[in-house]
Amino acid sequence: MNESDATALARAVKELFETAQQTLRGAAESPLIDRITSHLGCPLTEIPNVTLHLPSFEHVNLQRGVDAYLALHTPTATWFGIAGNKGFLTVMDMLAEVMTGSAYSGTYQLGAVDYTTASTGPTTSTEVVQLGLVCTSAPDGRPVVLAVQGAREDHGEERCHLQLLAADRATAAEVRNEIERLMREHDVFRGQVLSFGVSEHRHNQLLTFLPRPSLRASDVVLPDGVLSLIEKHVVRSVTQTEALRTHGQHLKRGLLLYGQPGTGKTHTVRYLLSRLSECTVFVLSGMAMFRHLRATTALARRLAPSVVVVEDVDLIAEDRSRSEGNPVLFELLNEMDGIGSEADVTFVLTTNRVEVMEGALTQRPGRIDLAVEVPKPDGDCRERLLRLYAASTPLELPSADRVVEATEGVTASFIKELVRRAVLRHIDEPGPFDETVVHDALAELMAERQTLTRNILGGR
Repeated sequence: MNESDATALARAVKELFETAQQTLRGAAESPLIDRITSHLGCPLTEIPNVTLHLPSFEHVNLQRGVDAYLALHTPTATWFGIAGNKGFLTVMDMLAEVMTGSAYSGTYQLGAVDYTTASTGPTTSTEVVQLGLVCTSAPDGRPVVLAVQGAREDHGEERCHLQLLAADRATAAEVRNEIERLMREHDVFRGQVLSFGVSEHRHNQLLTFLPRPSLRASDVVLPDGVLSLIEKHVVRSVTQTEALRTHGQHLKRGLLLYGQPGTGKTHTVRYLLSRLSECTVFVLSGMAMFRHLRATTALARRLAPSVVVVEDVDLIAEDRSRSEGNPVLFELLNEMDGIGSEADVTFVLTTNRVEVMEGALTQRPGRIDLAVEVPKPDGDCRERLLRLYAASTPLELPSADRVVEATEGVTASFIKELVRRAVLRHIDEPGPFDETVVHDALAELMAERQTLTRNILGGR
């Protein structure tokens, strides 16, 4: 061995001893590492890394699953945290910094748990662990440490994480599987009305809880037989569902509501949601159709019985002969086909432009089973709408014949706005609230300068 080789070897041996000393010193002087290793009974370097990655919107369900697991196996367990600048590191990365005795090793110490808030409903929320660890045990008593870390960017997506520390991989995987089962059992999304959106911050996923509508059949004004036809197709009791299964019939169904803007398609959907009180509902519209279709259908499959509402589906489902085709349309078709016929999932689609709809969506059996037009209201429906929207006002209207005749060809939205404007005129000009006030409001809406307003509202 020449002198240069001997020097290089000596330098390497020196660095090895220095690294070993740093590692031993870091581990020995870290209450954080000691808290974990003393529970597991083995060095941190021998622990396999078993992790459950979830979309950020599942954070609340992860917390519910972990809480249920702890209640079953270690109800007195207490959480602890990591103090220091966490940045974008995982819990294992922080612990590794301490173990290696790097320049950042002193940054991460035993500390308090970080918490944040997550929604559990339209008006309710709960605290969830943003970063924290807890000592527990596997079902057979073997020691395990759970580390929960809330939303952080991971390969361009916001995800939350559960890391499971145990002496062997099989134990960690067993606990992970049990927590996943408990997450599904205590799923906070079940039975809710949900909508995906997009934040202006890094385009992260947002799942919003919406209040479930509360409507009566009398609140929906459609031609005779139309609403009952829609209900019969979509609304089924548990007994009916089980009978269909027994007779080997498919449960998945598709409904298309079409008609001009303002005729009441969305209002009809809202009524259906009030009737389907046991179903989980997902409402997709706007940019959410382009970004969250796959996540929505996956959740719908998991939380069946469920309903997926796709509003203004023509935005993505225009006939391919008219354009090059929208990739989201192909995804919608694949997702509708991918949900098996035995899944109790209903697709409710609405469109203002049925004439441009892609035939592959509307003509293939198993995708759309029923298409119903929601037309402009006839005379009888216009009177019912007028009285419905004026029900909470002091309007005196013994006969509505003149108003009904004068509003030939308008939509339900137009009638609703007409009543609102009549109320405003009555407020501004106190006096009898009768047919004259309604006609004055109608004249205002029908004036030439209101052409665009009438078009927007669905006037003739």
